[in-house]
Amino acid sequence: MPEWLIERGIGETRAALVENEAIVEARIQLEGTVSTGTVLAARLAQAARPAFAVADGEEYLLPRGAPGVSEGAAVNIEVTREKIPGAEPWKRPLARVTDEAPRQPQPFEGRELLLPAGELGDAGWDELIEQARTGVVAFGGGELRIAATPAMTSIDVDGFLDPAELAVRGAAEAARAIRRLDIGGSIGIDLPTVGSKTARQAAAAALDEVLPQPFERTAVNGFGFLQVVRPRARASLIELAQDRAAFETRALLRRTAFEGPGAKRLVAHPAVAKVLEAHPGWLDALARQLGGAIGLRADPSLPMSGAYAESA
Repeated sequence: MPEWLIERGIGETRAALVENEAIVEARIQLEGTVSTGTVLAARLAQAARPAFAVADGEEYLLPRGAPGVSEGAAVNIEVTREKIPGAEPWKRPLARVTDEAPRQPQPFEGRELLLPAGELGDAGWDELIEQARTGVVAFGGGELRIAATPAMTSIDVDGFLDPAELAVRGAAEAARAIRRLDIGGSIGIDLPTVGSKTARQAAAAALDEVLPQPFERTAVNGFGFLQVVRPRARASLIELAQDRAAFETRALLRRTAFEGPGAKRLVAHPAVAKVLEAHPGWLDALARQLGGAIGLRADPSLPMSGAYAESA
């Protein structure tokens, strides 16, 4: 039976739907992120479009505006999309005006794991993080290359199979990756070009069979392009990985939690060390977890993904 597993780590909460000992769907909730479905007391900071409100110092875009509400007035808002990492203003969290009273969303349900627990790792968590980090997902006969752009998440399908077979297999693998990496919004899938309408229809049917609703899609056009639109309530794992230093810092903290107890020194790229220095509470939490003091040493020769822990 599919089961959601939840790991409350340092700086993030990780959730994975595991079926047949493999992760089929995953989410990462960053520390301090206001979840979709939260209702907040806010102030309408700008009534003209783009309208936005401010709650607890955070700006929320209101795509539908705030009809009937005067600028500066108190208003309750429901969060409809969490903040997307990045400096662009359109990546601010989204919300809508509501008459509901402030509330927290229902807690996410699943089996809580106590670190260090190996169940997420056994189901492929490290491989999932590598896919988010690189955007590369290999499968028999080909690979996907996934990139988040301001317009959409693009998925390029390439390989050495017959084009018609690759289009069908690539569409199914793209659907699995979309679900596993929590990709929402507009998604463009570039399949091999096939001349047969029957082959294009088979590729679209392969995606439909794997990707759960709700979503909308186009037909596969003559150039092999297929567009999918899914609800987008939060950042995908691909988007979270674009904030590279923070992403690698949290991954390092998780890896270190599986080290033996005792004092440790984290050796990391300077950008990762800088993130840790800005979050001393994370190091304190790791020290409590391991039962020993945690030191830090920057090493510019390391890649950002190459940080490690050594005995202090």
